Amino acid sequence: MISNSILGRGRWMASLGLAGSLLLGGCDSVLEVNDPDILTDVSSAAGAIALKNGVFLRMAQANSAGGDAPDGLFLLGGLLADEWQSGDTFEQRNSTDQRVVATTNSFVADLFRRINRVRVEGHTAISALRTYSPTPTANIGMMFAMISFAENQIAESFCNGIPFSELDGSVIVYGNPVSTDSAYRRAVNHADSALAWTGGTDGPKVTGFAQVVKGRALLNLSRPADAAAAVASVATNFVYQITHSVNTANNANWNQNINLKRYTWANNEGGNGLDFRTAADPRLPTGPGNGTGFSFDGVAPYFSQGVFIDRTNPTTIASGIEARMIEAEAALRANDVTTFLDKLNAARATKTGLAPLTDPGSQDERVSLLFRERAFWMFGTGHRLGDLRRLIRQYGRNQAAVFPNGIWFKGGPYGSDVNFPVPFQETNNPSFTGCTDRNA
Repeated sequence: MISNSILGRGRWMASLGLAGSLLLGGCDSVLEVNDPDILTDVSSAAGAIALKNGVFLRMAQANSAGGDAPDGLFLLGGLLADEWQSGDTFEQRNSTDQRVVATTNSFVADLFRRINRVRVEGHTAISALRTYSPTPTANIGMMFAMISFAENQIAESFCNGIPFSELDGSVIVYGNPVSTDSAYRRAVNHADSALAWTGGTDGPKVTGFAQVVKGRALLNLSRPADAAAAVASVATNFVYQITHSVNTANNANWNQNINLKRYTWANNEGGNGLDFRTAADPRLPTGPGNGTGFSFDGVAPYFSQGVFIDRTNPTTIASGIEARMIEAEAALRANDVTTFLDKLNAARATKTGLAPLTDPGSQDERVSLLFRERAFWMFGTGHRLGDLRRLIRQYGRNQAAVFPNGIWFKGGPYGSDVNFPVPFQETNNPSFTGCTDRNA
């Protein structure tokens, strides 16, 4: 649902400048000022481009930005998985790390609102671009790709029974809860729409981004051969990134881990987590101050990663490396071990210090190797939570053997959550009463 509480409709409308002309309506004209940052008319080419640019900001705020958004979905998802541990005093982060996430968790509610803004404002931008600025068509394609990415990310992160509401003008159209598979199919369809709008100089970016997102959603639908076909033409050196700057929003991984020390870099968390910190892998260098002192809470030992060491470091959200991982998985599912290793090693050949992999010998070990490679290549980019869920859903592994388990390092047992609940605020939607289930 996109209620006032979830969409934050007042702030959203103001951000588009639709309410700007009303702010000083009762004041003397002497007091009126022109604010060049407020868009007062979206019914123009300039307005359509501004709406498009706003979707880029929403994408960053929802996923990897650390400005007014305290945690991006990438960061909080990695906390629920095994990339991070909470070095904080906030209950919202501690309960997420312990895998006992309540529907009243305000951080989750904030992120659910933000990621849905990408969808809703993306559709608004598409309508405006088609009407007022139809060329280059890659602008429209990028909006479809952003929507596809958001839908896939929502399905990877949240429980079964997700309400996808929309706006018709300023009227909320409440959505019925849908399964995660339905959400993945939506993502595939919107990726296909993106691929139909690729004219202009940014066309290749749209194409590569949409192909990787489509492949990712198809993997989630357990259609590996189709996923491999979707990404086959993506060059290994292709990257699509969210950028950050001091004028917009910091990189959230830098902000919460290095700057504020509220997140500490995990290592073998809960017995099942990967050895991100001690593997001495060139893809995951250590950061400044690693292993010295305590985190923000004064209790958790502080460890920092060295991938995101500056507030402006970009975050790669789709890449040719991911395309090779998708192809490797498809080959593994087809019992083609030679191609499986070739695809993994094609990616490893791009990084100095990585030796070629050899066959570990069994199918179960190959699966573990694949997901380890994915984790080390795509650390901190919102992939790990969805990957752990796929290990349960598609490979038959038990959640207690996949997610951190046992005794949480701050005391008490880990819970059994493998996703985020749709927040309580969504019950304002008359069609929504809660998650259908919390299964992987």
